[in-house]
Amino acid sequence: MSRTIPHPQADAASREGEGRRALVTGLRGFTGQYVARELAAAGYQVFGTVMPREPGEPGTGVLAVDLCDRPAVAAMVEQVQPDVVVHLAGIAFVGHSDVEQIYRVNVVGTRNLLEALAGARHKASSILLASSANIYGNARVAAIDESVVPAPANDYAVSKLAMEYMARLWMDRLPIIIARPFNYTGRGQHENFLLPKIMSHFRRRERRIELGNLAIARDFSDVRTVARSYRRLLAEAPAGETFNVCSGRSHSLAAVIDMASEIAGYRIEVEVNPAFVRASDVLTLTGSNARLAGVIGPIESPPLYDTLRWMYEG
Repeated sequence: MSRTIPHPQADAASREGEGRRALVTGLRGFTGQYVARELAAAGYQVFGTVMPREPGEPGTGVLAVDLCDRPAVAAMVEQVQPDVVVHLAGIAFVGHSDVEQIYRVNVVGTRNLLEALAGARHKASSILLASSANIYGNARVAAIDESVVPAPANDYAVSKLAMEYMARLWMDRLPIIIARPFNYTGRGQHENFLLPKIMSHFRRRERRIELGNLAIARDFSDVRTVARSYRRLLAEAPAGETFNVCSGRSHSLAAVIDMASEIAGYRIEVEVNPAFVRASDVLTLTGSNARLAGVIGPIESPPLYDTLRWMYEG
């Protein structure tokens, strides 16, 4: 009788987190769900935070806490005593209407978490903070690497850059890694975001869609690749470093529409709505993942077409 021999790398990944506790803030967010699955598959015992309006379930490792509530954050960290942390909780939508909340959650909430981790009895071995490639703004280079000077063009991007600078105040006490993800997508992402909006229109067989600037180009990754990259950074990246998380390829909105049309088997009528065109829009974002690949190895990400098909079929 034949038997399947596990791949050595897969077997090593399954033992990576054995006996270790992982904390994922923003557990029920789009990214948090995939990161939690990735860490659990690697053997970690996963704990996660949700907002108090999304109560946790006793005994599940889901903890209801507002990161802007400083004492509650300290109590949560003391309860979990994590070995590794992936900090995802925050305002992630560039067009979020409450600017004050963007800064409060993305900067003050992060500071509360770092303060709690620095004061905890059990010290984490790795803490990954999710920033954003939006901090680069309209960089005039073919591929943006981590040496490009930030030039944020909206409040969301400014809040993420401010979070990075604030985090540097704690780097002498905490093993912090900063990840700057470019755009990414997948099943479960809210329709506030561009690609889920497009694919949901096609899934419903709608004949018309309103979009913004069709010339905007983005470096899109698959959320599963991002989650895998975060896990490997926790295990392999040196503290104090910053990494772009991206595919290294960009696609215009018009090209995305073409791919979606091929997948769905029909053409949709696209109307450019001026209300969706923001003056502060970053026109092109294409990243370099050379530094990331230098630490975790080749970035094996599905082509965008395959990710879109996965979303369409979901």
